[in-house]
Amino acid sequence: MRSQRLSRIGIVTTGIVWATAVAISGYASPPDTSYVESIETWRRDREVRLTSDDGWLTLAGLFWLSEGENSFGSDSSNDLIFSDKAAPRIGRFILEPDRVRVEVERGVPVLHDGQPVRQLDLVSDADGQPTILSLGDLSFYIIKRGDKRAIRLNDRNHPERLSFHGIESFPVDHMWRISARFEPHEPLHTIPIPTVLGTVTEQASWGSVAFVRDGREHRLDVLAEPGDERLFIIFADKTTARETYGGGRYLYADAPGPDGTVVLDFNKAYNPPCAFTAFATCPL
Repeated sequence: MRSQRLSRIGIVTTGIVWATAVAISGYASPPDTSYVESIETWRRDREVRLTSDDGWLTLAGLFWLSEGENSFGSDSSNDLIFSDKAAPRIGRFILEPDRVRVEVERGVPVLHDGQPVRQLDLVSDADGQPTILSLGDLSFYIIKRGDKRAIRLNDRNHPERLSFHGIESFPVDHMWRISARFEPHEPLHTIPIPTVLGTVTEQASWGSVAFVRDGREHRLDVLAEPGDERLFIIFADKTTARETYGGGRYLYADAPGPDGTVVLDFNKAYNPPCAFTAFATCPL
């Protein structure tokens, strides 16, 4: 008999609404081979992204900026202490109300787009493609979370990347590919979302998706991400903090069709980045 661990799912939407489904008692039909292969391809592609030169497994530091000058480098006297791969004193980040700029010490080979940097205003990830600086194996850039800014440090030869051996996954189960009904919020409203940083952010919600499973209706709130028409869902179930990551899992679904139908494929549920690194800033 196959394990029932995929059958035990009690869904929570962003920590607000709970619903519990009963266990699956059997199979409706054998899984479609092409569908199984498509999910396995999706999972392999995800691992490729995770282990890429700028993937989550390369994260090596997260440093919050204070107003004014923030010295950085590998020496312990710096405000921001980078890894031993960095020069003892690289330079300083200067945080002002409306911008962040970097000033690099003479002789330290920091590059941007292959060109040496001495002084440069930096664009954060909240303002589009961030300004990425590099120094040997290391790269770093500004992230903005709420009204705070930080330096995210990557190391393309980080031990977590070099020792990665894949992600353990549940077997593909076509019974967890579910047709749902999209119900828009009118007007659009916001949901308080906790983050791994201990903060709470207000995030827009387009609506909810409702579906029936084992004779019971369940509803998941959907979050809206700027520039992305897909539906984003954060959920937890009875495997959370036991067989799966304690902060819940993520799921994307394509935008609803003309009739409001949405396909929720829980075989594509995945761990947030903070399951792999302490330097991510995940909503939970």
